[in-house]
Amino acid sequence: MTRRPRGAILPTLVIAAVIVVAFAIFTNIWTERLWYSSFDFGTVFNTMLLTRVGLFLAFGLLMATLVAANAAIAYRMRPKFSGGPTSALLQRSRDVLETRFALIVGAISVVIGLFAGGAAAGEVSTYLAWRNATPFGEKDPIFGLDISFFVFSYPWWRFVISFVFSGFVLSTIAAAVVHYLTGAIRFSGRRGATTAAQAHLSILVGLAVLTKGVSYWFDRYGLEISNTSLLTGINYTAAHAGVTAKLILAVIAVLCSILFFANAVIQRWVVPTIGLTLMVLSAIVLGIVYPGAVQYFSVRPDEPDKERPYIQNNINATRAAYGIDKVEITDYSAKTTATAGQLRSDAEALPGIRLMDPNLLNGTFEQLQQVRGYYSFPKTLDVDRYTIDGQETDAVVAVREMDLSGLPAESQNWNNLKTVYTHGYGLVAAYGNRSQSGGQPDWIAGGIPTSGDLKEVEPRIYFGELMGQRPSEYSIVGAPEGSTAIELDTPSGGDAGNASTYTYSGSGGVPVGSLWHRLLYAAKFADVNILLSDRVNSASKIIYDRTPRERVQKAAPWLTVDGDAYPALVDGRIKWIVDGYTTSNSYPYSQRVALNQVTADSQTQVGGTVVAQPDTNINYMRNSVKAVVDAYDGTVTLYAWDNSDPVLQTWEKVFPGVVQPRSAISPDLLSHLRYPQDMFKVQRQILARYHVTDPGTWYQQSATWQIPNDPVAGPGSTVTEQPYYLSIKWPEDEGAVFSLTTVFVPKGRSNLAAYMAVNADASSPDYGQMRVLKMSDTTQIDGPGQTANAFNTNPTVAEALRPFLNQGSANAQSGNLLTLPVGGGLLYVQPVYTQRQGSSGAYPALQFVLVRFGQQVGIGATLQQALNQVFGGDSGATTGEGDGSGGSGDQGGSGKVDNPAAVKALAEAQTAFANADKALKEGDLAMYATQIKAAQEAVGRLKQALGR
Repeated sequence: MTRRPRGAILPTLVIAAVIVVAFAIFTNIWTERLWYSSFDFGTVFNTMLLTRVGLFLAFGLLMATLVAANAAIAYRMRPKFSGGPTSALLQRSRDVLETRFALIVGAISVVIGLFAGGAAAGEVSTYLAWRNATPFGEKDPIFGLDISFFVFSYPWWRFVISFVFSGFVLSTIAAAVVHYLTGAIRFSGRRGATTAAQAHLSILVGLAVLTKGVSYWFDRYGLEISNTSLLTGINYTAAHAGVTAKLILAVIAVLCSILFFANAVIQRWVVPTIGLTLMVLSAIVLGIVYPGAVQYFSVRPDEPDKERPYIQNNINATRAAYGIDKVEITDYSAKTTATAGQLRSDAEALPGIRLMDPNLLNGTFEQLQQVRGYYSFPKTLDVDRYTIDGQETDAVVAVREMDLSGLPAESQNWNNLKTVYTHGYGLVAAYGNRSQSGGQPDWIAGGIPTSGDLKEVEPRIYFGELMGQRPSEYSIVGAPEGSTAIELDTPSGGDAGNASTYTYSGSGGVPVGSLWHRLLYAAKFADVNILLSDRVNSASKIIYDRTPRERVQKAAPWLTVDGDAYPALVDGRIKWIVDGYTTSNSYPYSQRVALNQVTADSQTQVGGTVVAQPDTNINYMRNSVKAVVDAYDGTVTLYAWDNSDPVLQTWEKVFPGVVQPRSAISPDLLSHLRYPQDMFKVQRQILARYHVTDPGTWYQQSATWQIPNDPVAGPGSTVTEQPYYLSIKWPEDEGAVFSLTTVFVPKGRSNLAAYMAVNADASSPDYGQMRVLKMSDTTQIDGPGQTANAFNTNPTVAEALRPFLNQGSANAQSGNLLTLPVGGGLLYVQPVYTQRQGSSGAYPALQFVLVRFGQQVGIGATLQQALNQVFGGDSGATTGEGDGSGGSGDQGGSGKVDNPAAVKALAEAQTAFANADKALKEGDLAMYATQIKAAQEAVGRLKQALGR
């Protein structure tokens, strides 16, 4: 019996491991190619892959060649006689080097080349942007260079300089080691080095120092995008000390490199060593000590005056980089007194007040529209607009997606999870400004099959926010014509009332009919069932990477994608709309912000499942692309939105034809596009300080605003209030406009400082117009936190909500606290929902509406009732909910509560509390006691009417 030598086992295992790793890499690359080709984005994959491979090979070979060549040169310069080793270890090392020089140097060079190539491949986006750079047409204020140099060229050249410097340093180290091992350099006995070794190392060190000099030269430009304690950009110290210091250090480095080059001939190391030492000392003195002295002794005593022109540069650049340089700021003397009929001129805006809170209605949608446990809705719903009977209305929308975790445990097998439960079904929409008589949403569309005022041509959801969130989640769909359908389509509608089935016929997905493709995907997902199951047939496709954000991000890797994709019914098909941003971190003088921090608020941290932005800093941002993902076939379409953006123009050169022109957007799609939230969040964060254009005021921070904490998030919460989509009527405008709104408070305070809105209607010629109402400093207007406190401490509100606060069979939940500029002041509106406790079928239902104008607070079963209470019994406008009397006529889902006894009791309680308050102020304690008793009796009748 022949036994395999033990020495063959290890090489066999190594070869097997290499084959497995190589196949895994090949599988990943090839399946990515198939995925991109499945929806016509193969050019993106090819361009990125070929460029990445090119950079890897070019820079990897360059680094490996540089190191290997210098090691070989050192080896060829080895002395014929080494002078004898000083130790046995050194002798053994010399022997190994002599016998296996090519193998050792080659292996080390390859490893270094692999690391260098990997680093270069990671700069593929930087390289492509540099190669296709588009001028901004604007120059920086210090060097007079086009902005494109800083955004596109500077990052690439910094990488190249760093790479070259690393190459010379590694080559110097490799050469020095070889010279030492061959005896050309000795540290014992007769110390010293051969003439050839000294010349070789002198040239290499000289080249490294020369490269450092070039780096110092480029560092001057880097100062314009560096952070200081005061701002991003060159400040007084940098302008008068830093720029000059970098220039001087560059000259010193060049002179020092000349000394090393000369040393290759004269070979007196003391001279270049002194030069190098002086360069290091100069770097400390000129780079740290001198700027510190200028800052402390010259700038600090007169900082506002010295920094004024540099602050102005920062203000101008920041406002331009974030697109807030055209914001309109108007002084607003807000009224705080509510009088009868005050809202008459703003009547058009009131029906657009959204009472349905998308952050709270997930449970309501699931209980009333989920239909089966294997369907689900996102935690946070979305706000959109639809035209119903010729009238545009705000709507709360969501799609019914497949949720495999809702399947019974016994049903969670491979065949069900991968081939049966493959898709969701239908879009669900509710009016945003009204509810049914029981507080449930008034549906625009819902049910399975979908019924209502919105007509769906294709209701099936194969791609969505909840589908494919796990990397291993995929579906196998499709079958030959005439095959029995196996995909569950609807829970009923089939034979004998059973579930109906369906076979996918869309263009999405990667074909896996061939054995080769099945093998690739079995390896990719580590699932042998793909290879073995008979349900994977000649017409099968595999669907994966199914979330809209993920598909857009992969289709356009140069974009930063908004955290919230939203569904819309466009031309009868359900489409996911995703906003794409072009960003930069090197716009000169523009202030940097942490993207993930400024886009985080109560919606992302408390209310929902909105995806957080990456942890990266930016100082330039444009909403350059509107992306659309078809919910049925996963097709991704990119539309150019901001055609003036040089960054977008650059990437259009890189990927020609990938981005469609803005003119290709259909009218129906245009009606659903809106101003993006993450962009607005960044802009409001910047505007909180950069609404100030005077450097002196900016420096003093006397007018700085901040975004208030969201009072709805709970007591003590530090998460900021989210912006809200609302149809509002701006003062002096003729009509209401769909807008994205927010408020500001003074830094460190709670009263209102400003109200901000941007026209969010993409079909409007004024889309993107950003306007701010700046509150007067002479009159305090309460902010959201103070208003929430006023609601909680109001006696009428407290009594009305008492049955729902930690007692009884239901509890109360506060909805979004909305702010609107109406009646010459600011109106706060907050819906209050109630939900039964201890019930699996419970869901939030609209019960009350709270309103505040000035110091007047109202509560009603409808918005109309609450407004009439605040404005002397007649607000002067109708909300579309009826007259507010509480009658029980046909409401048509308008939101008017069909409980006249409760409405009457609530009104009596409010009147009694108001009379009691008046009596107390007048000192009539007897009347006060009488009215309090009457109010308590009315509250008792209210509880009885509500069944509490």
